[in-house]
Amino acid sequence: MAGTVAPFGPHYGFGLYVHWPYCSKICPYCDFNVYAAKSRDNGPLLKAINDDIRIHRPRMPEHGALDTVYFGGGTPSLLTPSEIETILATADSTFGVKLDAEITLEANPNDIMRADLRGLKAAGVNRLSIGVQSLRDNALAFLGRDHDAASARAAVDRALKVFRNVSVDFIYARPSQSLDEWGEELSDALALGAPHLSLYELTIEQRTAFGKSVERGELVPMGPDAQADLYDLTQTITTSAGLEAYEVSNHASAPKYRSRHNMIYWNGGDWIGVGPGAHGRVTVGGKRYASEAQRQPNAYIANVQALGSGWSEAGALPPLDIARELMAMGLRPAGGINLDRIEMLSNETVPREKIDVFVEQGWARYDGAILSLTPSGWLLADAITAQLAP
Repeated sequence: MAGTVAPFGPHYGFGLYVHWPYCSKICPYCDFNVYAAKSRDNGPLLKAINDDIRIHRPRMPEHGALDTVYFGGGTPSLLTPSEIETILATADSTFGVKLDAEITLEANPNDIMRADLRGLKAAGVNRLSIGVQSLRDNALAFLGRDHDAASARAAVDRALKVFRNVSVDFIYARPSQSLDEWGEELSDALALGAPHLSLYELTIEQRTAFGKSVERGELVPMGPDAQADLYDLTQTITTSAGLEAYEVSNHASAPKYRSRHNMIYWNGGDWIGVGPGAHGRVTVGGKRYASEAQRQPNAYIANVQALGSGWSEAGALPPLDIARELMAMGLRPAGGINLDRIEMLSNETVPREKIDVFVEQGWARYDGAILSLTPSGWLLADAITAQLAP
């Protein structure tokens, strides 16, 4: 390994993910670790999150300052600027936060309309990710959102007046959605002027309200062929508009607007996960560890107070598992993955004859040691990964 770059770790980026688990309304498609927001004292959970950040420092002596901080959830836009500033101050005093760090806050349109946006900016937030999900009122009602299309447009407009780096989320491939309907809505989404769009096909998870509706026969998901047609249309429209995909579901008008935090996940970097149910991946002493915090907020608070969260020596990931995860995540961004990293970990050669077939089919590109998928290959990403992973 002397003179070479490790196949994973902070060389590929170092981030902090903060999970705020409360939502004013839980959406029927949501499979995240979320709870209904009520009148409550945020103090104990905020203290636990700050303590959790500090607990990680002595375990990670090799890590420098953070490249990114991401507030996700849940609905972290329910936090006040001062609460966010406190967490960022803890991160800075504990690890350091780089001057050019990307600091993202997920937000709902209604929160954007009543938030102190300049206060959030002063607190350190420099990127907003707004969960619009649709610009059609009937679709918003179906998705269980608590805003309408007009307020969504107003929220994005208000956000762009304070933050240049704004991402907007949409969900498509809804039951019975036509190509024409999605094409018109996507054109409207592009007209909002945000430099980043995250466009996700509706995925129905078993334990969600939508999942239960499918089990009862009340909801019929869109079939895979129709989803593929909508995906192809999405790539055509966004590319024509100058927001070509840089990852399976993410589009940016310029490299500076790509999600640097998500790139850490896709590239095999390190991130600390704090807050109820948060996941992390950290490298210590050449070993990679997976962490998962207690999911229930009170259990998380108690665990941080008693033991601290994080990982143990017994939790070190086997090299083969790391290689498989790197392959699965590394084929998501357009830049692809260096297969030398996979082979260094697995001590196996990725089968070139299979890669040749994928290239011939137009599903992949192979340049030197770099393997990447084309947009048509992204539709088959899981199957391709299964064929190539060690």
